[in-house]
Amino acid sequence: MTDPLVPLKVAASFRRFEKSYDLTWGMTVMAMDSAFAPSNDLLCFSHLRWDWVYQRPQHLMSRAARERRVFYVEEPVRSDDGVRIEEVAVAPNITVVRPHIPHGVGEQEVALLQRELLDDWLAAGDVRPHTLWYYTPMSLPFTSHLRASLLVYDCMDELSNFAGAPAALQLLERQLLASCDLVFTGGQSLYEAKAPLHHNCHVFPSSVDAAHFAKARTSQLDPESQRHIPRPRLGYCGVIDERIDLPLIAALADVRPDWQQIFIGPVTKIDPATLPVRANIHFLGARPYSELPSYFAGWDVGLLPFALNESTRFISPTKTPEYLAAGLRVVSTPVRDVVRTWGAGGFVRVATGVHTFATAVQASLDDADDTHVARVDRVLAQQSWDMTWNRMTNIMADVSECAA
Repeated sequence: MTDPLVPLKVAASFRRFEKSYDLTWGMTVMAMDSAFAPSNDLLCFSHLRWDWVYQRPQHLMSRAARERRVFYVEEPVRSDDGVRIEEVAVAPNITVVRPHIPHGVGEQEVALLQRELLDDWLAAGDVRPHTLWYYTPMSLPFTSHLRASLLVYDCMDELSNFAGAPAALQLLERQLLASCDLVFTGGQSLYEAKAPLHHNCHVFPSSVDAAHFAKARTSQLDPESQRHIPRPRLGYCGVIDERIDLPLIAALADVRPDWQQIFIGPVTKIDPATLPVRANIHFLGARPYSELPSYFAGWDVGLLPFALNESTRFISPTKTPEYLAAGLRVVSTPVRDVVRTWGAGGFVRVATGVHTFATAVQASLDDADDTHVARVDRVLAQQSWDMTWNRMTNIMADVSECAA
């Protein structure tokens, strides 16, 4: 059935020619065509900008690029310089592909423009994808016709539960799940939700570059933006959106005015005016991934102050192993995957309500367990991004062999 959300024709003023598309998403769409022999290239379709927050897509695609070219296709940018593709080389073997769409083009027309841009870009170059890698089902309307040997859906979040999620997302995800070869999930809860929907689903929770964050265990120059902040310092690093329990943060600041709370990361999808304003709460904005160990080195406790709502039901925070690798004690609200993965093993203190949360923070500040770091290191040694990518690669190779 043709996707009703995408029109068959786009306005002639934005196209060199009109073309009708059948967006039927069937099992034969991805079949190999001898006239379109693939190379080893990987095309990744993501809802996240490469240069926004360095997280799962960047870690995995950087490792994929060690052995193949990776083209990271972002969502369109609205601009006034016409319809075009911008290519940005961001790392060896990694090129960000960024469509530019004029202001004023309706959302229903954008998919067809993206499809034409992608087709023209592929035809003009020597990119012949072996693997299509999806982070968002919203890319289906302009990629459903592409042919490749392998289609992977790396489901890192339940995007349909996030604020402002497109109405079509759930339908498109069902289509993607029905047609992809492999599903990877970013946490156990996500795996339990997706595994019944696909025959080849595998869980790969948040991994860690332990050596990078272990730098925080050694003496580091305190970054200028937090140098003036007294101690003890409680820190959070990550996106600040509807998943963060702002009332808890404010209440904790009021209950313990002697504790300083530091927040690193972009504020998105919420009004910055709703952020709590206190003398002991400090929002420092986003910081480069390379600088995070120097910030963590100046913290006394790592915080995971997540609200318990639909947007956090399936999350597996990347920051948990990163805090631990940095040598920090960690306090979290009872997010399901944190409780099961880290709380049960005694690596993270879990608390709900401001007074219980404050008690857990105080216990972390007082913690003198000399065996903690050694226990952490034994667990993190099995959860590196390198190991995760190697395991994913082995699974992909098995699928490719079976299909051959």
